[in-house]
Amino acid sequence: MRTGRQLIDKLYKEHMLKKEEWIFLLEHRTKEDAEYLFSLAREQQKKHFGNRIYTRGLIEFTNICRNDCYYCGIRRSNSNVERYRLTMEQILSCARSGHELGFRTFVLQGGEDLAYQDEDIVEIVQTIKNAYPDCAITLSIGEKSCESYKKYFDAGADRYLLRHETADENHYRRLHPAELSLKHRKQCLFDLKEIGYQVGCGFMVGSPGQTAECLAEDMLFIAELKPQMVGIGPFIPHHDTPFAEEQAGTLELTLFLLGMLRLMIPNLLLPATTALGTIAPDGREQGILAGANVVMPNLSPVSVRKKYELYDNKICTGDEAAECRMCLNRRMESIGYELVVDRGDFKPLEGEFAI
Repeated sequence: MRTGRQLIDKLYKEHMLKKEEWIFLLEHRTKEDAEYLFSLAREQQKKHFGNRIYTRGLIEFTNICRNDCYYCGIRRSNSNVERYRLTMEQILSCARSGHELGFRTFVLQGGEDLAYQDEDIVEIVQTIKNAYPDCAITLSIGEKSCESYKKYFDAGADRYLLRHETADENHYRRLHPAELSLKHRKQCLFDLKEIGYQVGCGFMVGSPGQTAECLAEDMLFIAELKPQMVGIGPFIPHHDTPFAEEQAGTLELTLFLLGMLRLMIPNLLLPATTALGTIAPDGREQGILAGANVVMPNLSPVSVRKKYELYDNKICTGDEAAECRMCLNRRMESIGYELVVDRGDFKPLEGEFAI
């Protein structure tokens, strides 16, 4: 087996490793390997994006969910959650303030709330698109039928985020109740790509039962799917879930995986997530320096932010949107990057590794 540095060089040149190589690199990574990986990741990041960091305005419009995933703070069996749904007027108000602040992508995220029929989602998408035709709309509302996804796309939705959470069947069973299926989750992602969305998948780092082999499966699945976006962040336990006493994922491993993802898909849209900023004060900055190029400030009304608690101690629950935007701007400038007013669409590569 090659050394960690040799495997990083291979990943840089070929954009892919074999399963046993992913495992070896993860299990034998060193601080020196990480520093080398991040230097190459920043090289690719700068090549494709310069020092531009794209912003996505997050609107968490419902915390009601039909699912009971064991890691999630808004799982249906958590009776301690104060549930809410934003009205159309509230959603539009979030988009209005976001547009004034320079956001050109809105991420509509929520639990799998059965109160929203397809026509409701279509109306929300069309209303925002009509008001702000220069903006992209990303949906993150879980597993739907292919027909439903097509309706949202035809209404004007541009992107869809659906974290697969883990590509390993046994690990998936550890994290989810029996009624949920990894096969169906993956099929949803392929359906979304077939329809024409810019698609985002992703996984938690350090979730209970996760091994290097699980993470290798994630990388292989991402290589197969060829998404335009990948969202990863450390697992952080929530006090009202079965995983309340489990260990959180680490900043160190999350950063290493961000670097590997940047080398695997050089033009990937790769967020430095809120969860990164939750486990370390400068977590998002470190994420950018490891290869990430997207941040997602919260545009939701301050009154509901604490209610959308997927995990404990989530940051930015009290900031107004403008405060959060300005704070992030200063943070990015402090490490040599700039937040840009741009939809930040995925730009395909030419040649062998084009998606």
